[in-house]
Amino acid sequence: MENLSLIAGLGNPGAEYAGTRHNIGFLLVERLAARWRAAWKLEKKFNARLARLEQAGQKIILCEPQTFMNASGDAIGALGRFYQLPADRMLIVVDDADLPLGQIRLRAEGSSGGHHGLESVEQQLATRQYPRLRLGIGRRAGDDRQITDYVLGRFTAGEREIVEEVLARAGQQVECWWNDGINEAMNQFNGAVTAPPKKGNL
Repeated sequence: MENLSLIAGLGNPGAEYAGTRHNIGFLLVERLAARWRAAWKLEKKFNARLARLEQAGQKIILCEPQTFMNASGDAIGALGRFYQLPADRMLIVVDDADLPLGQIRLRAEGSSGGHHGLESVEQQLATRQYPRLRLGIGRRAGDDRQITDYVLGRFTAGEREIVEEVLARAGQQVECWWNDGINEAMNQFNGAVTAPPKKGNL
């Protein structure tokens, strides 16, 4: 469908996972929906929560798959097929433990990097050539690849300040992506985000 873009944040459904590091993709699309005053609706045929809106003549679907992370591609693939969306109009937002907290990285394509949500999307779309926005969550010092407890944990009070800045900047990057294209969005917004200075330390 012309003039339609899909922005999917990946995460795990359910109150027990709300606000966890692994769900930072959900946090971003929820922030975007609130900013654009778009209402969420559970659409069972896609097994996803969707928020639909129109911005500057462009139609946008915000998506939270209601599968668990490892099967995120099921909902995204179903939406892509139903709306006949090209892969380059489907932006996937995920957490990335290999990027430090506060780092954001948009790419036009690439490997999953071991992220099970991206693996599922790649399998369903049968391509790696779809844009993905990785939001760094970091990892504990000394952690090996078994970091389940960490990614399913919630951000600390200190981390939440940086997360707020990340969500604000990543939201601007998403807007730039559909208005000006991926190259401009990467050039303007990729990189490290820092927390605002504490009051009294100016």
